[in-house]
Amino acid sequence: MKNIFSIAGSFLIFSVLACTHVDKVEFTDGETTQTENPDPFSAKKVTVDMGPGFNLGNTFDNGNNPTTFTSIKPIIDLYKNAGMKHIRIPTTWMDRFPDNLADSNGNLNVNHPRFLELVATIDYALSQNLYVILNTHHESWLKDHYDGSAAYDTKFRTLWTGIASYFKNYPKKLIFEVLNEPEGYLGELDGSGPFPDPTDAKALEYTRRVNLVGYNAIRTTGGNNDKRIIMVGMNGQGNALYIANVYPNKASLPGTGNDDYVTLQVHTYTPWAFCGETGSNAAFPGSATFEKGIQDVKIQSVKLNVPIHYGEFGVGRTTNTAERNTDLVRGYYRTMAKTTLAQSMSYSVWDDRGWFALANPAGTSFVYNIVPFMLQ
Repeated sequence: MKNIFSIAGSFLIFSVLACTHVDKVEFTDGETTQTENPDPFSAKKVTVDMGPGFNLGNTFDNGNNPTTFTSIKPIIDLYKNAGMKHIRIPTTWMDRFPDNLADSNGNLNVNHPRFLELVATIDYALSQNLYVILNTHHESWLKDHYDGSAAYDTKFRTLWTGIASYFKNYPKKLIFEVLNEPEGYLGELDGSGPFPDPTDAKALEYTRRVNLVGYNAIRTTGGNNDKRIIMVGMNGQGNALYIANVYPNKASLPGTGNDDYVTLQVHTYTPWAFCGETGSNAAFPGSATFEKGIQDVKIQSVKLNVPIHYGEFGVGRTTNTAERNTDLVRGYYRTMAKTTLAQSMSYSVWDDRGWFALANPAGTSFVYNIVPFMLQ
């Protein structure tokens, strides 16, 4: 979750043209015809079916919140009862903790106590008929040092091979997200320090390469991973602005545009002056700004014939927290929720039970009536 700026472009309207038979639906964007896979677990159908969801933030990604299943279960129950249909579980595997889930070579420790709590959390969410998104999250060992060498590719491949192999026979409602918010040498939003700008050619190459390494590792493990949904993200901290830079055409996608089980994930905290934890309600740009940003992302989605998942959005405050308990902020969340769903996208709203809290620390109730309001 970082400063994400807005994107520009014009909204593309597309329409259903023809149904040649019951299992085939064709769409046009004015230039190309697109055919839907009839599999109920194809990326397009899953994206629509998983609809609204939430992030289990600051938990398995950094340990700011407890990682025991007993502490997490009430949160899952709270969101499910509110009408959420999926949970995104940010998970850091090789840093951020004093005892990592994988060693320095990427070998997964399936007996690690925190991994067992993670498995229990996934199992419970699936038992509640929720979709589950599991990712590699901070992983600064990779992002802040990646140089395109085989050494880093091998570590990341080993990590994803271990994760995917463990879960390969899990239901297809378990979804893999290759890497949260590619940044550092994959493209830093402000180009600070030694890191390149997200539009830098090498940064874009690195982002596509790392996403492909993870994608290939998952696909080669067999089981349900042959057709499990895989999400890949944008650089610049997942910034929706760079979707057309990272994936300008179908050939640039993992699977070269021929894999109906790939979804693109974008994040937005646009504008940061409003959405960020140091922001202010005075910087609210109007609902049309958020609607247009989502509609702009839809343009590239149609061009690539790949669905979109909004993996994170929200409004945080480190100070002046009363600003979050306002109709203006509640309206922002509702606009984001309704506009993404109207564009056949899904979303995971960010909740860290801290600056961006939507539930109280115990996970037993919602704060500021944001979630009930956004789901109305």
